[in-house]
Amino acid sequence: MSYATLFVISAPSGTGKSTLIKSVLATLSGRLDVPHFSVSHTTRAPRTGEVDGREYHFVSRESFIDMRAREGFLEWAEVHGNLYGTAAQEVEPRLQAGRDVLLDIDTQGAAQVTARRPDAVTIFIYPPSREILERRLRERGTESEETVQRRLANARRELHDSRNYQYAIINDDLERATDELRSIFLSWGVLRRRRLPKVEGIIASFSIAPSVPGGH
Repeated sequence: MSYATLFVISAPSGTGKSTLIKSVLATLSGRLDVPHFSVSHTTRAPRTGEVDGREYHFVSRESFIDMRAREGFLEWAEVHGNLYGTAAQEVEPRLQAGRDVLLDIDTQGAAQVTARRPDAVTIFIYPPSREILERRLRERGTESEETVQRRLANARRELHDSRNYQYAIINDDLERATDELRSIFLSWGVLRRRRLPKVEGIIASFSIAPSVPGGH
């Protein structure tokens, strides 16, 4: 039986979610229980520095729709005019093999995932304030005024949806937020049910009657 955990992380655009996730996974590098980061598919164009297959699988809208028609997605959503989706083959085989999986998806996709897997662990990353989020979006230098306003409007909806999440992290300090997210991953890793085979083996070893030196 697999006791792998599916982690779902969501946040408004500009909150620093991707930076936070990379920071946490770097601190867990080398551990056997580090979650697998599931790379989503998207129809949006790559940003400067993004690599196909690392940040996203960048595909055409036609390819995405074809994959969706073949029920190839665990979840999908349209955000800011672009399609995003998590391929089922990225997730299910790993969970069945006992590997934790981490999804970086919006609240629409998260609702689809939790409907199918109510045992998923949900984490929402909050910006310190609306003002700071707006400033971060503008500092990118790649967003038009229309895009900034659309992202802020979507943030309002996502913050409303965040009430359905189990964990809340406020990304006002990267080091502290990294520690908090890392602690969530590690705490789930030491659940007794996940270590049951080893634990039962330890318990069984104490059931063996010890030999008595010099006994008859």
